[in-house]
Amino acid sequence: MAEPLVIGIFGPTASGKSDVAEAIADRIPAELVSADSMQVYRGLPILTNQPQRPTRLVAIWPLEQEASVGAYQPLAHAAIDEILGSGRTPVVVGGTGLYLRAALTRLRLPPPPGPGVRKRWEQFYDDHGPVHAHGRLQALDPEAAAAVHPNDRRRVVRALELAEAGESLAGDRLWQEDYRHPTILFGLEVPPDELELRIEERTRAMFDAGVEEEVRAALAGPVSTTARRALGLDAVAELPREKAIAALVVRTRRYAAYQRKWLRRSPGVVSVRANRSAAEVADEILEVARARERVPRRRG
Repeated sequence: MAEPLVIGIFGPTASGKSDVAEAIADRIPAELVSADSMQVYRGLPILTNQPQRPTRLVAIWPLEQEASVGAYQPLAHAAIDEILGSGRTPVVVGGTGLYLRAALTRLRLPPPPGPGVRKRWEQFYDDHGPVHAHGRLQALDPEAAAAVHPNDRRRVVRALELAEAGESLAGDRLWQEDYRHPTILFGLEVPPDELELRIEERTRAMFDAGVEEEVRAALAGPVSTTARRALGLDAVAELPREKAIAALVVRTRRYAAYQRKWLRRSPGVVSVRANRSAAEVADEILEVARARERVPRRRG
C-alpha cells in the first residue's frame, strides 16, 4: 500500500494559501502546518497574517526569541510525522521558501555562526561599506559573491560567515534534497494585477483590524533581530497611517515578486490557477492528489 501523501502549498503573499489549505481540511481529514518564518512568533497575529484555523507551528515562540530554520526544521518534521501517524493528511502551507523546504525535506542546513561571528561581520560590513564587504566575499568565495548583491547586507554577512567556516552560500542545496515522504508541492498562481489589488486590500484590512496597536504593544517589550524582520513592522511603528499603508504595500509587492521567483525555481511544482474561489482551488488540488491514490476521499 502506498505511503500517505503530504500536500505542500506555496504562493506569493495574498495568493490565498491559508484559505485554500482550510478548504482542503474541510474536505478531507487533514491538519495544517505553517512554514512561515514570521508566523512562528506570538504577539503579531495581524501583521504576520496568522490563520484563523488551528495550525501547527504558529505562535510557538515569544518575540524576544531568535528564530532559525535550524530550530524550526525538527519541529516541522515531528508535526508532519505525527499527523501522518494519526491517519490524517499534513497540509504544509509555506510563506517562506526555506522554511517550506526544511519542513518537507532532509535539508542539510549550513552551520550556525559561532559566538560573536555574525556581529563581527555585520560590523565589518557597516564600517567598510557594501562594495568592500562584497570584495572580501569575492576573495573568499567567488561563487557565493556572484550570487549575492553587495547591497544585500544580510546575505553578504551570512556568506562571509559561511566562507570563514569553510562552507558556501552558493549552490542550489535547496533544490537537491529529496522529500521525506511522498509529497506534491502546489504553487498558487494569481495574475500580477489581481495580486496587487489583493495586497492593497489586505493591507488596509490589517489597519482596520488594529495592526498599529498590535505593533505598539509588541515593541513595548523585547524583540529579537529576527522578529524585527517582520514585513512592515518599522513602517507601522514609525509612519502616519496612510504613509505606512503605502510603504507596506510597496514592500509586500516586492516580497511577492521574490516569492514568485522562488516558486519558479522549485522543481516539480504543480501550478494551480488561484484567481478563483478557495473551494475551486482546493478541489483541483485534491483531484491531482487523488490521482496518486494517497489521500482519503471527501469527508462524510
